[in-house]
Amino acid sequence: MVTKYDIFEFTYSYRHPLKPIEVAGRFKKNESEYNNIHRMLTELTNEGLLTKTPYGFQTKKSEKSDLLYQIVFHCLRNDITYNDLLNPEFVKFLSRALQKKEITSETANLNHLTFRKYINILSDNGLALIISEKPLRIKVFYNILINNILVYFGYKHSVIIDDSTEYFDEIKKELKNFPILQRTRRARYDKLMSESEISFIYHSLSLEGNPVTLSQTKNILKDKVIPANLKLEDVEEVKNYQQALLAMVTDTKDRKPLTIDTILRYHTLAMQHRPEIAGNIRKIEVYISGNLDFTITKAKNIEKELQVLIEKYNMFVKKTKQTLPELLKFAVYFHNEFQHIHPFEDGNSRTTRLVLFYLLQSKSIPILDIPFGLLDEYVASTKGSKKREDEKLNKNLQKIILYNLKKINEKLL
Repeated sequence: MVTKYDIFEFTYSYRHPLKPIEVAGRFKKNESEYNNIHRMLTELTNEGLLTKTPYGFQTKKSEKSDLLYQIVFHCLRNDITYNDLLNPEFVKFLSRALQKKEITSETANLNHLTFRKYINILSDNGLALIISEKPLRIKVFYNILINNILVYFGYKHSVIIDDSTEYFDEIKKELKNFPILQRTRRARYDKLMSESEISFIYHSLSLEGNPVTLSQTKNILKDKVIPANLKLEDVEEVKNYQQALLAMVTDTKDRKPLTIDTILRYHTLAMQHRPEIAGNIRKIEVYISGNLDFTITKAKNIEKELQVLIEKYNMFVKKTKQTLPELLKFAVYFHNEFQHIHPFEDGNSRTTRLVLFYLLQSKSIPILDIPFGLLDEYVASTKGSKKREDEKLNKNLQKIILYNLKKINEKLL
């Protein structure tokens, strides 16, 4: 069913005046549905999103219409149904949920079916973590998309983002169930991992400015189809990162140790489209675009600091037993230390994430994606931060791990 937001997206993208009959034709509606199309065009006009001219309806350029299009565009890039998120009652719930660290069926002030529907929308799109089912406890993630939706609907209130909650107990419970489910449902697990790989490749490269959408990433990697109007380098970047990811996954399965040569190989595969820098330690000074406060190792010190980091890794893995908090603490340390060393001219962050996932998967923690709702928080606690934020990344990583584990275990069941 066509909604007013579908019509808005079309008129905004088209840029020129459109008559109702032309809009109906775009959505393959016959003349009998003309009145409904006209009604929605008029409603959008009354809301100040469109303007009516002698030649038809067209977008009224304003902060409001630009903000709505940003929301719609963000959803389209990430395969999210924007009509679900742009429901006023849903947004009212979202506003309440974000004023609490967690929300439960008792504090939601909704009937059970509506609450479950809203939670499924958020969880399925990587925007919330279902901490437990009995009792039903939910953590809603906050990111730029959610912020824009609240602003669009006129909500002005503080949002709880400084969350000190730890999820080690919940992670441990999921880790107990995972090995049995993985072993008994291997084919289903491999399929799920394949789907997660595509999602991770998209999310990881989107953080680096690659314009390829999630749907286009699926077309390239799963269907082996190159969508029109994409630059060759952007497509090659997607394909190359898949090769690096698969190499990392294979290494964890084969229990291969992490070495400097291993890391250089991941970078070589990921950056094949840039052969002049692929797998080569940089000889020049670089900086983080948009964050000049981010400290980066001088080129002359890179090899020495990398060697020290790998030595600390070797010392850590030789320990007979590591607790979950110890493992996550070291994984966070390694991630941030490697990112601050910044050994390459480009491709450092995407390589850092591969190494982070290697460290966790080699310890039987199945993580192969960063959910959409936690990407902004992840960046803010890593290369987007003005100072080193190991503790914040640790909290972010706990939510990422628990989200992955719950998603895997639920689908395997």
